[in-house]
Amino acid sequence: MATVDVEVKPYQLKFVRAAQMLLFSNALCDPPLGQATVVPNDRKQVKFTVLLESSKTFPEQGWQAVLWHNGHEDQKWEELPLLETESPHEPLVILAGNRPQVYRRWFSINLLPPARPGPVYFTLKYRLSFNDTWRWVNEHGGQKDGALYFQPYTPPAGLENYLRDYSEDFSVDQVESETPHTLLWSLASPAKAAKGKASRITNTSLGVPRSFSNWFSLVRIWSPWLGPRHGGDLFSPTEDAVLSSFLRMDGLHLVLLAVSGIDDVLTVLKPDGQGNVIVHSKNDSTEEGQGRVLAAVGTTFNTAMAAVMYQARKIVRGYDTMSKTDREAMQHALEKDVKPEYMENWYDGLTYCTWNALGQDLNEQKILDALNVLKDKGIEVTNLIIDDNWQSLDNHGQSQFKRGWTDFEANKEGFPKGLVHTATAIREQHPNIQHIAVWHALLGYWGAISPDGNIAKNYKTRVVRKAEGLAGGEMTVVHEDDVARMYDDFYRFLLASGIDSVKTDAQFFLDLMDDADDRRRFMKTYQDAWTIASLRYFSLKTISCMSQLPQILFHTQLPTSKPRLMVRNSDDFFPDVPSSHPFHIFTNALNSLLTSHLNVLPDWDMFQTSHLYSSYHAAARAISGGPIYITDTPGQHSLPLIHAMTAPTISPKTPKTIILRPNNVAKCIEQGVYTPYHAHKFLQVGNYHSGSTASYGASLLGVFNVLEEALTELIPLSHFPGVKPGQKYIIRAYPSGNISPPMSLGDDFAVVNLALETKGWGILTAYPLLSAPPAPAPDSSSTTTTTIAILGLLPKLASACAIIGTPTLSHQPNKSTHLTTTLSALGTLGIYISTLPSMTEEWQSHILVLIRDRAVPVHTVNVSPTDKHVLEIDVEAAWKEMGLVAGWGREVEVKVVVS
Repeated sequence: MATVDVEVKPYQLKFVRAAQMLLFSNALCDPPLGQATVVPNDRKQVKFTVLLESSKTFPEQGWQAVLWHNGHEDQKWEELPLLETESPHEPLVILAGNRPQVYRRWFSINLLPPARPGPVYFTLKYRLSFNDTWRWVNEHGGQKDGALYFQPYTPPAGLENYLRDYSEDFSVDQVESETPHTLLWSLASPAKAAKGKASRITNTSLGVPRSFSNWFSLVRIWSPWLGPRHGGDLFSPTEDAVLSSFLRMDGLHLVLLAVSGIDDVLTVLKPDGQGNVIVHSKNDSTEEGQGRVLAAVGTTFNTAMAAVMYQARKIVRGYDTMSKTDREAMQHALEKDVKPEYMENWYDGLTYCTWNALGQDLNEQKILDALNVLKDKGIEVTNLIIDDNWQSLDNHGQSQFKRGWTDFEANKEGFPKGLVHTATAIREQHPNIQHIAVWHALLGYWGAISPDGNIAKNYKTRVVRKAEGLAGGEMTVVHEDDVARMYDDFYRFLLASGIDSVKTDAQFFLDLMDDADDRRRFMKTYQDAWTIASLRYFSLKTISCMSQLPQILFHTQLPTSKPRLMVRNSDDFFPDVPSSHPFHIFTNALNSLLTSHLNVLPDWDMFQTSHLYSSYHAAARAISGGPIYITDTPGQHSLPLIHAMTAPTISPKTPKTIILRPNNVAKCIEQGVYTPYHAHKFLQVGNYHSGSTASYGASLLGVFNVLEEALTELIPLSHFPGVKPGQKYIIRAYPSGNISPPMSLGDDFAVVNLALETKGWGILTAYPLLSAPPAPAPDSSSTTTTTIAILGLLPKLASACAIIGTPTLSHQPNKSTHLTTTLSALGTLGIYISTLPSMTEEWQSHILVLIRDRAVPVHTVNVSPTDKHVLEIDVEAAWKEMGLVAGWGREVEVKVVVS
């Protein structure tokens, strides 16, 4: 418990009024105020944890706190006094740098589920003493009431219990779900056939979702990109939705997924202003098709989401329209041309992109100069992307949408000796670069193909109409009969020129084609030709960009019949638009709720390391699970930030730098799915990095303040993905390095108190504590078990991601504890040891560290100045001093003996 600040003088007390002190106080609650919390049906009670903060400007007082709720059978609001609790371990508190000093008092209470069905609403009030006025948090702090949604033991069975008055035009089939605790339906409605060149639109009402309080949708913010939208009890997205989910007041989630890419039908979800969900189908076929929607109900959003995505994959697999020739070509490429070993550098190497760095006025010398600057700064990149404007184009000086692609070879102005000369010079001068990619649009360029260039002379072409808008008018494209041959020739040319990967952009132009017959003939033809050529020549080392149109999501990105494809996950990084940066992270985190179920590796886009939001972006990329590529202006680099994302390896051939990234895909946590962008809440992005077995892994939680004001919240252990009941964890904060007391789900105060300023962020990592039964002690009836956590490489953004395999821990008869862990790279290994503080100043006599069964130099092992439980082992310095060399792999095994 906190005590009165000793600096407060007695004479000051009489001038302090309760009203003054209340102005400098704050209340935090878990479950949180201002949003709904779902209570599973097996939960016997709801544990409330409340933190009251008051400024140390005033003397400490005896605070009182009350939970005010309507959880009784008659729904009348009543108070439940909160009990002040003394925790044996102070919960971890992580503060913004300029946060004022405060007293903290912790309160808790358990609330029983109501005897009646329906939600329970709650708020807080608190005061200084019995004689003072109560302060309501919703009046003084602007925090709205919280809600508890108690889930039923048995969800209602029929679809009519979730959708009211859906059209009789739907055929409804309840299907078996592959996800536990979910109900699943497949719905289809007629989609009228196209007439001539005009696609036909069919609108069919899916009715009104029942008894929901919040909805979330992923919408087509414009043709190439998805983005999140949120709302309350009226379904009202402003753009066409591909996915919509509804949080019901019984704690169940209704997820609706519009399925496209089958029978030439594009299907989306629209509002009608009256609360109905309208299934909007656009049919490009001359035959009647179907608008398809999948509906799932689950106890969590994630299980319901998985149910519709698994079923969508089944449906798409059953409507494979690829020709026999194309199918055989793809199978041949998969068997003969795909080389999985090439993908390691592509996924795990640091990448440099020329786009924001060098702009569109691109030439060979600029690229070489930029790479030389990186080399001089000690920045080792593995992959290079030569972005837009290397190609040979017509209509110089006109808008990019008016320029067409003329030749495979690079333009002579910027690359006078050809692409092969540029690639050769790059590889000779910078042998660390393993892969060189070039940018191109799916149809060639933004203006497709020049009607007067060599490409138009060598391949059949067709003139197509584009929809009105930014890129309206006509364009020349390679004819459907020659698309496969063109891509085969083009990628063969690139490979012969030293280019072994591509970034294929502007894929949404397929959806801009206005005439139904063009959409029919080109939509799948271009996708399949590009996929086969990418497999054949590049082992699918490609980045698919501006490709979040539904027809591509379901036809190319959902099936699992080929290696995982790297796909841009959102609209661009815009360095000069300050307001875009928090929303960029928000959009990627929410988009990943869908894209994490595709056969893709979501790419959160490039960023710059010397920028107002550079660390903000770096933190998001580090936990995303996707690639990391930078687009720094030459000479403008943050070396500390780059080092925080990367680490050197002991590769048996040439040592190289890798990025440290989780082996899963990050996404917005379950508890944040229905939280809108401008809510008074942190954006919390979760990921999980697993070892070689499912029994061990670390949970990462990126926390971002997306608002233009400071925020503080309680973050419970339950928000961390993959944490297991009964397992003890510690939580380590980046960048502070502070570590929480051990905790497990259900413990009192299994929370972290986090405060962030504007543009603030933090990465919290929950590490499982390893322990083994202690060996019998011959001279004592009791023993102290040493518990250990492997923290990974410090101080890295995603430190746990350097851990590979599953650490082993054992206690020996001689009372020593033996730990073995394996790292993917060199650096400073952090190990949490529960008994380290008790070893006094002679701790070095109790600890032995070995690499390759040789003791490391003593000075490379130290106790962390940040936390006395953490042992820091400079593995990189030890490796070099001991003269060790790599074997067959790049792994580094470290053994620690604690006696």
